[in-house]
Amino acid sequence: MSQMPFYVSPEQLMKDRADFARKGIARGRSVVVLGYDKGILFVAENPSRTLHKVSEIYDRIGFAAVGKYNEFENLRVAGVRYADLRGYSYDRSDVTARGLANAYAQTLGTVFTQESKPYEVEIAVAEVGRTQDEDQIYRLTYDGSVADERGFVAMGGAGEAIETGLGDAWHPGIVLGDALVLAVRLLAAGAPGSEPRQLGPDSLEVAVLDRERPRRTFRRIVGPLLADLLNTDSPTREAPAQDEHIPGRHGELSGEPDSDIGGPTASPRDASTNPQTQRPEPGPDSSGTADGD
Repeated sequence: MSQMPFYVSPEQLMKDRADFARKGIARGRSVVVLGYDKGILFVAENPSRTLHKVSEIYDRIGFAAVGKYNEFENLRVAGVRYADLRGYSYDRSDVTARGLANAYAQTLGTVFTQESKPYEVEIAVAEVGRTQDEDQIYRLTYDGSVADERGFVAMGGAGEAIETGLGDAWHPGIVLGDALVLAVRLLAAGAPGSEPRQLGPDSLEVAVLDRERPRRTFRRIVGPLLADLLNTDSPTREAPAQDEHIPGRHGELSGEPDSDIGGPTASPRDASTNPQTQRPEPGPDSSGTADGD
């Protein structure tokens, strides 16, 4: 005698998937993206020097994520391929954060509704404009929802508390040093009720989209300069000096920029891209762990 199939209402199924994704994201260490007077700043609590949560996508576009590393890394690589193919087929100016956010939204929405498990990720796509009013920051959640954020966004386990603090203290035109100190202070405070911590340069991943650079605006801030910017008594807490632009084809898939501000200069690296891949592909469900585990 055959048994009747187990029935779950669509509403309950979507609720269970959303709860599953939110729990995975809440375990991740938080990331803050906020505008400053000369660009957009990315600050992540991340002690790893190689597993990046903040990366370059294209000339004026950056990417930040929290959640399960292997899943948001798949999205990052696919975003680079999407941007590289579009820029090559049309024009570099045709690659925009809005177009990339729409592509990510389609993929995340499809995975959430059709795959056996949703992506446990939350991502931000930011594009630096010619002026601060033209800066764009998009936030995408596990179900493909897109929000156009103004000025700042915080993601991860303490994201809500950090956004409340940013709403009270952030203002347009804030300088880089003050923006960094504010972000780190809120990251260290964490969620309400948690024990405040000390976050030094070794516990942080910091990068900027610098609107004053000629084309490729993404640079990481590391080493002595990061320490100086975090030191409120330092006389050198100014925006990074304009280092000489290193020419090279964009398209790298490693997430490493061609140079680090305040650290040793790296050689530009080329990497092949798959021109057939225009949209992110879902990653394996069984591999990878949440970044906060």
